[in-house]
Amino acid sequence: MSEYNFDPIRPYYEDEIPAALKRIVEDPQFDNLLKYLFPDEQHQEVKNNILSSKSRYDFQRKFMLPVIRAILGKTAGEITDSGMENVLKDNGHVFIANHRDIVLDSYILAQQLFEHGYDTCKITWGDNLMVSPFVVDLGKVNRMITVFREGSPKEMLRNSQMLSAYIRQTVAEEKQSVWIAQRKGRSKDGTDTTDVGVLKMLCLLGRKDILKSLKELQIIPVSISYEWEPCDTMKVRELLMSAENAYVKDENEDLRSIIGGVVSEKGRIHVHTGKPLKDELDRIDSSLRPNEIIQQVASLVDKHIHANYKLWPSNYYAYDLLNNSDKFKAHYDETCRKKFNERLQNALDTIKSDDEVVKNLFLKLYANPVYNQLT
Repeated sequence: MSEYNFDPIRPYYEDEIPAALKRIVEDPQFDNLLKYLFPDEQHQEVKNNILSSKSRYDFQRKFMLPVIRAILGKTAGEITDSGMENVLKDNGHVFIANHRDIVLDSYILAQQLFEHGYDTCKITWGDNLMVSPFVVDLGKVNRMITVFREGSPKEMLRNSQMLSAYIRQTVAEEKQSVWIAQRKGRSKDGTDTTDVGVLKMLCLLGRKDILKSLKELQIIPVSISYEWEPCDTMKVRELLMSAENAYVKDENEDLRSIIGGVVSEKGRIHVHTGKPLKDELDRIDSSLRPNEIIQQVASLVDKHIHANYKLWPSNYYAYDLLNNSDKFKAHYDETCRKKFNERLQNALDTIKSDDEVVKNLFLKLYANPVYNQLT
């Protein structure tokens, strides 16, 4: 029995789901969601399907997965995946993923898992994203694990220990999988690098043998790549303001980012699930200092995420623009150039700052995945 009370962070238990579904259906925000996703004549049928769901699995099958398909049908092109054969059906995994969209990264992976005959995964979410009771209910029905972002040093340590224990229980004991982003917040510059703090959290309860602790979690690196970066202009603006020490997140910014990522055009999307890292972890020198081991593991995760990121014409075009070259001209056409330049111009028109600085940040957001594969 764990020493932790997981109630503050766990998803809903099965017996809590019917009441949560009733609250979701009765919330005015749900009607707005229905209006965006479904024709009016289907609204009552959708509500009936939800209320007839008796479990998390039922709800995801009858509503959440169709919702993700509907969102992507409106805002994305072809959705492809590779590497699903690497997921072990009788094991839990920690999917450590690059992070480009607040909501869709994890739900697209869950959808692809489901369509390949796997169960969906639990998903870590920062408590800053719990912008309303409706979002909390929707998240916790969908297996959301709460990650507390604020607190005193003592509180943050305790919260990290509890999160570490819950993930370890889920993966090693319950044989269920968990999605976690490689770092706090979305990548704003396209570099996709792993925060060692994430790995330290995962092995907080196994400090005496870090490698053994990480191997027990059956870590799989996941790469998700969007042809058109969700919220690209918002990301560039945040980077710019952070560099000028002028960035302060306003009260509704997280909600705007969630909505922006959902409704913005994303083009084609690819998800790659890599091989479990266990064998590669075996080759790391266990006599190294803990911080050196963690750094090597972080580099290993990065290597796989970078190598398996699917490069799109937009990435190659941005690289050539940034370098004033035609090195990758065979990878993009006039349609790509036109669309990319329109998005770049939108960023320039929206962000009131030095145009060259904005342009450079925008190009790097798209070009950095190319640099990652060249190095």
